[in-house]
Amino acid sequence: MAQVIADKRDMEFVLYEQMDLTALAKTERYADFNRKTCDMVLNEARNLAVKEILPTCKEGDTVGARLENGRVTVPACFHKPYKAFCEGDWIAMTDDPEVGGQGMPVTLAQAAGEYFSGSNTAFVMYPMLCHGTGKIIETIGTPEQKKLCLKKLYKGEWGGTMVLTEPGAGSDLGLLSTSAHDNGDGTFSISGQKIFITAADHDLTPNIVYPVLARIEGAPAGTRGISLFLVTKYRVNPDGSLGEDNDVQVTAIEEKMGIHGSATCQVTFGGKGKCIGTLLGPPNKGMRGMFLMMNEERLNVGMQALSLGSAAYLYAVNYARERVQGKNLLKFMDESAPAVPIIEHPDVKRMLMTMKVYVEGMRSLNYFVGRAFDLHQMAATEEERAYNLGLVELLVPIVKAYCSDRSFDVCVSAMQVYGGYGYCQDYPVEQLTRDCKITAIYEGANGIQAMDLLARQLGKQNGKVFMNFLAEIGKTAAAAKAVPGLALYAAKVEEAAGKLAELAMHLGKLAMAFNENTLQAFSTAYPFLEVMGDVIMAWMHLWRAAIAAPKLTKLLDGATGDAKKAAIAKNREAAFYDGQVKGCEYFMTAILPITFGKMTAILSSTPAVIDMDEASFGGK
Repeated sequence: MAQVIADKRDMEFVLYEQMDLTALAKTERYADFNRKTCDMVLNEARNLAVKEILPTCKEGDTVGARLENGRVTVPACFHKPYKAFCEGDWIAMTDDPEVGGQGMPVTLAQAAGEYFSGSNTAFVMYPMLCHGTGKIIETIGTPEQKKLCLKKLYKGEWGGTMVLTEPGAGSDLGLLSTSAHDNGDGTFSISGQKIFITAADHDLTPNIVYPVLARIEGAPAGTRGISLFLVTKYRVNPDGSLGEDNDVQVTAIEEKMGIHGSATCQVTFGGKGKCIGTLLGPPNKGMRGMFLMMNEERLNVGMQALSLGSAAYLYAVNYARERVQGKNLLKFMDESAPAVPIIEHPDVKRMLMTMKVYVEGMRSLNYFVGRAFDLHQMAATEEERAYNLGLVELLVPIVKAYCSDRSFDVCVSAMQVYGGYGYCQDYPVEQLTRDCKITAIYEGANGIQAMDLLARQLGKQNGKVFMNFLAEIGKTAAAAKAVPGLALYAAKVEEAAGKLAELAMHLGKLAMAFNENTLQAFSTAYPFLEVMGDVIMAWMHLWRAAIAAPKLTKLLDGATGDAKKAAIAKNREAAFYDGQVKGCEYFMTAILPITFGKMTAILSSTPAVIDMDEASFGGK
């Protein structure tokens, strides 16, 4: 079976036909990124992903990262593609060329990243964290810190990571106990233990840069007293050469369900009292600095999830075309009827259709957020900047949580299409399913994303950002009404957006009551995030159909009935656009009605969850 990682045609549809990427080339900032250049970038990314990274996926999973004699080694097959990745300057795709970046639009970088994550998401963790670490230093680092680390991180010469979690302080970072003693010379002695630290050590680079959350002795309790420090695995001499060990010790590697090639480490800082770091950003403002990286990583996780779901879907489609089993249902009683590919069976088609609409809808959502970030960066006025940044921040929890959960569902469905073979390691969907599950957990578990959406994002600017989001949906619905055959679906999307607004207002009032109603509201925060994600999927599919339907009509040139079917079967472009129109129809008629039911359930929910006594759950 052919190895697949992403749907090139659908990516091009979203980039060029839906998000109009080439319009950015008309601006001074992105003048070099015309269609030809963008295609070249994507072709190079795809070639690297398919030829160099994808072959490491299975071996990387089997071998995994290992801790031997105090040092972590990655699967040997990772070294060649890592070198190629760095030489191609793929780490800092969107960053200024002055700091070692390529200066490309975020939307284009997302598409390239989809190829990379779809080929081996465990491998991509290493360069991805180089960028996140570098971005913190670029934004809040001192000139000395930038000179020391920035280009080395963006070129992949040194590794990066993010150091937050502790054994006694998981999602509640205010409880962390790692301490920082002021040495009086601009340095601090760091002491503490951290867990679940991705890429905390490896043999891809000679040095690792750690942004470490710690509390300066005497600082306030809780998150108000947390500072951020820059620590390196090895100290750096004045001439830039590596010096002595900086007392950073990996004590164990977590044995995980998936992403085995990604080293998830337990780390001790200052076990011998000799770990030295420097303050990164202002004292007691560490959470603000770390969230510069966290939001980037949450968007990256959404893209990771999409990439894994997309690969799983494509594998399932190809398998369903090739796997012959069972007769056509309409010829079930005919003893002489031949077996057919399972893609002809209605239930398999249903699974594939559901997978398709989620994958394609999530791709549109992810690229839309990338486009909003591009528009934010190139905006001529502060009002435009605020408008687009508001959309990005509102949608980050959806991208991270909704995409990770729906992509895992897609992977599970892909396994189901394969049947028993899908449950075996001989076929790729078993690994994709395992690798995908972590996306719902790390970088802030999905329940936390839902709490952030309800507590912080919906009420930003007195609800103006949320209203801007609804206005974007309204613009699409208004345009779709002018397209023959889409008026009914446009009305459904408008109705869904209106009910979502009603639900948001209802939960917002409950959440701000600061009594039992507040607890009740947050017990439905995640269901609310899910229905908001569903409404966004409906919006994206209406948008897709509004573009595709006129182009399909033109290609069919009046053909109907059997002639229409024949034309679609013969013309790949017609088949693609037909898939967009039918995908919209399916989502509006088979999935969106369930969403309406979920919204009704949230509005009429009882306090049973909150009133439930701990003992009533049983289990003892």
